[in-house]
Amino acid sequence: MAATKAQADELAQQIQPLIDDFAGDAAIIVKNLKTGETFAYKADEPFPTASLIKFPIMVAAYDLVEKNKDSTEKNKLSLDQEITLKQEDKVPGSGILTSHFSDGVKMPLRDAIQLMIAYSDNTATNLVIDAIGLETTNKLMKSLGCDDTLLNSKVYRRDTSIAPERSVKYGLGSTTAADMIKLLELLQANKLVSETASKQMTTHLIACDDILKMPRLLPAGTVVAHKTGTVSASRCDAGIITGPAGPFAVCVLTNNIEDRADGNANAADMLCSKVAKASYDYFNQGKTVAKSDPSVLKSGFAGLLVESLQRTLNARLKPSPGIGVDGDFGPQTEQAVKAFQKVNKLAETGEVDAKTWEALGPLVAEEEAPDPSIVNAEKIKKAPAEDLAAPPATTCAAWAIGDGKTGELLWGLHDDDKRDIASTTKIMTAYLVTTHTGKHPEVLDEIVEFSERADKTGGSTAGVRAGEKIPVRELLYGLMLPSGNDASVALAEHFGKRLAKSEGEDADAYDCFIVAMNDAAKQLKMDKSNFCNPNGLPEEGHQSSAADLLKLSHAAMQQPLFREYVSTPQHGCTVTGAEGYKRNLFWKNTNRLLGTEGYDGIKTGTTTAAGACLVSQATRGDQSLIIVVLGAPSSDGRYIDSRNLYRWAWQKLADTANNDKLGSVP
Repeated sequence: MAATKAQADELAQQIQPLIDDFAGDAAIIVKNLKTGETFAYKADEPFPTASLIKFPIMVAAYDLVEKNKDSTEKNKLSLDQEITLKQEDKVPGSGILTSHFSDGVKMPLRDAIQLMIAYSDNTATNLVIDAIGLETTNKLMKSLGCDDTLLNSKVYRRDTSIAPERSVKYGLGSTTAADMIKLLELLQANKLVSETASKQMTTHLIACDDILKMPRLLPAGTVVAHKTGTVSASRCDAGIITGPAGPFAVCVLTNNIEDRADGNANAADMLCSKVAKASYDYFNQGKTVAKSDPSVLKSGFAGLLVESLQRTLNARLKPSPGIGVDGDFGPQTEQAVKAFQKVNKLAETGEVDAKTWEALGPLVAEEEAPDPSIVNAEKIKKAPAEDLAAPPATTCAAWAIGDGKTGELLWGLHDDDKRDIASTTKIMTAYLVTTHTGKHPEVLDEIVEFSERADKTGGSTAGVRAGEKIPVRELLYGLMLPSGNDASVALAEHFGKRLAKSEGEDADAYDCFIVAMNDAAKQLKMDKSNFCNPNGLPEEGHQSSAADLLKLSHAAMQQPLFREYVSTPQHGCTVTGAEGYKRNLFWKNTNRLLGTEGYDGIKTGTTTAAGACLVSQATRGDQSLIIVVLGAPSSDGRYIDSRNLYRWAWQKLADTANNDKLGSVP
C-alpha cells in the first residue's frame, strides 16, 4: 500500500527536528520496505563513508564469487579460498587481526568478510580488497546505478589510492543516502547478487557489533542488519531494522560534525540512534512486540548475565570450581552448572532454567550489594539546600569567568588545575602570529606553501593540500574557523624562526614556534601552561588551566586583527596549486555562540583527553566577560554550561551595580 502525502509529512515531523538540532551536515533516508513510505533529506549529496564502504566491498566480494561459481578455472575466487595474513598487511584502527593474530595465520575469505563487517576490521578489509581487486567495488556499484558509491583506497593505505583528489575530500570512500537505500532494498528482496548471497550478507550485517548508533535506543531483541562508519569528522550508519510491522531501511550520513569526542554521547552517534528510534516508533504505532517465554541460558551464550552466573557458581559450589568470569558460556561453565544441579537434586542438563535460577538465589555481583534490610534502614543525611547565589551547576570539569576589559579573574571552579585543552591551544598560535603582524602588517601578504607535514596532520583540517599556496591573512581564517590542525603546523613552520629567541640556524622552524609559545606563556604569567604543539592534539605535557586561558584570551582580544578572525562566522578564499591551478575553500566557524547577538568569539576545542572545551567572550552594554569552559562531556554541554555561567555572571554584575547605587543614596 503506497504512503499518502499526509503520512510522509507525519514521518518528516519525526525526523526533521533531529536534523535541525544537529551541529554538522547530515543526509538521511528512512524507507518502509513494506509500504514504500519514505523520508529523504539530502538524499543525493555525496558524503564520506568511513567504514560504511565495507558494506559495498562485501557486496563486490560476493558478486565476484557468484560470477566465478560456474568457472572451471583452477584459481577461481570462492568463499572457502584461504587468505594468508602477512605482517605487512596489518594496519591500525578497528578490528582484531592486527592486535591478536600472528603473521602467517590463514583464514577463508568468508571469515575475512565476517571480521570486516562484524568488527569493522581494517586489516581484514584490506585482505578482502586484495582478493577481489581495488576497482571491483566501484565497477559493480556503477552497474547497480550507485554511481556515487566509490572506494578510493585500501584502509590506512592512502598510497594505494586510485583517486587522490577523492581521497583528500572523502577519505576511504564516498556514497549517498540514496545509494545505500538502493543496496538495502535489493538486499531485503534477496536480489543483491543472488538469494543465497543476500541471506549470507544479511547474516554478516546482523553480526555488526557497533551498538552505539542505530541499535542503541531500539527495543531489546530488535534485529538490525547494518554497517557503521566512524572517523573524526564523519559518522554514519545504514541498515535494515525489523519491527513488528515489518522491515524498514535507514541511512544516516554525517560530515563536518562539531562534536568529535569519543564516548557514548557523541552527537552524530546519537543522531543515528534517535533517527532509528523515531522511525521504529512511527512505523510500529499500535504494534506490540510478540513476547515469548524466556529461553534458558546455555552453552554458546555470552554477556553480563553469564558473568553473573559464573561468579555465583564460584560462590555457591564448595569447593569453588574457579571458572573464569569471562562472560562466555563454554564447557567449563556447563560442567559447573551440572555440578550445581547435582548438589541441588535438579535435572543435570547443564542449562540454567527457572528451577536452577531459583536454586542459585540472588546473583553475585562484581561488587557485592549489601543486605537490603541494612540498606533500607540506613538514614541518609542530606546536604544543605543549594545556595541560590552560588554559581550554577555545570557539567564541565573546570571553568573561569573573567572581566573582558581587564582580564581579572572574577569567579572560577578548578580554574587553576592543569588540563588538556584541545584546540583552544590555537588561541596562542593565533596570538603569536597576530602580535607579529600587528608590528609588521606586510607579513599578512606573505605566501605560505603547505608542506607534507602540515597536510598530513590529523584531526580537524583547513583542507589545504601539500604544495598549495595561501596568504598568511587567509590561512589565519583556516586556523580559527574550521580549527585547522594543518593550518597551525603551516603557520608554525612559516613563523617559527623569526619568533623564537636564541635558536640556532639549524633549528627546525616548527620547534622554534613551540619555544615561542612557551616564552609567551611565561610573559603572560601562565604558570600552569606548557605547549608541545600549535594545535592541541593530545601530547604528553601539553596542558594549561582555565585561569591561564583567561589570561591568554584577554591579551589576544586586545588585538583588533585577532578579534576580527575569531568573530567571523564564515569565510571563503582561493588557494593556488604548484601547477598553477586555483581552488576555492569555504570555512565555517565551529563556535555556535556566534549565531547569537552579543557573542564575539573565541575558540572551541575537542579531544577525547580534553573533552569539549570552549573559550568565549560576550558583551552587554559597556560590560564584557570572558568565560573558559574545559572538560565538558559533550559539545552541547559546553554551550549549555557557558550560557548558564553568562546568565549568572551578568546577574551578579547587575546586582553589584544596583547595590552600589543604593549605597550612594544620601
